[in-house]
Amino acid sequence: MAEAAPDALETPTDLKPNEVSEVADALNAILADSYALYLKTKNFHWHVSGPHFRDYHLMLDEQAVQILATTDLIAERVRKTGNTTLRSIGDIARRQTIEDNDADFVSAADMLAELRDDNLQLVESLRNAKALVDEAGDNATSGVLDDWTDQAEQRAWFLFEASRNG
Repeated sequence: MAEAAPDALETPTDLKPNEVSEVADALNAILADSYALYLKTKNFHWHVSGPHFRDYHLMLDEQAVQILATTDLIAERVRKTGNTTLRSIGDIARRQTIEDNDADFVSAADMLAELRDDNLQLVESLRNAKALVDEAGDNATSGVLDDWTDQAEQRAWFLFEASRNG
């Protein structure tokens, strides 16, 4: 199969190429972390146990669905500005900053705390990206970053509240 010329994927944009490239890099890192967070959330959904099993199981599934729903939107924002996005599991692994959890057993309390911290780490990345896109004048990306930040903050809040004693 013949490989397309590098400019074959370019999309017209009025944004400056160097700024668009920085925004794409930030979004691709967020996308990698979103996939890592999605898989960890599903892992914990599948393996949660204990007296609050049903509540945690359902909450983690809802959160995983929400996280997965953002992945296509993030990738499409990258493509709309003429850049390329993630292509493989290896690409995700190279870019992700949210750590995997391959432990044989994780207590429900530790699951909730780890996912809370991971969502807050994602919030920080989203805020950093927001500063980049605002500087680049990328209003469309700026608006959706607000929504994704709110979603991650809500997930962190629910995880925090679900883990409180008393």
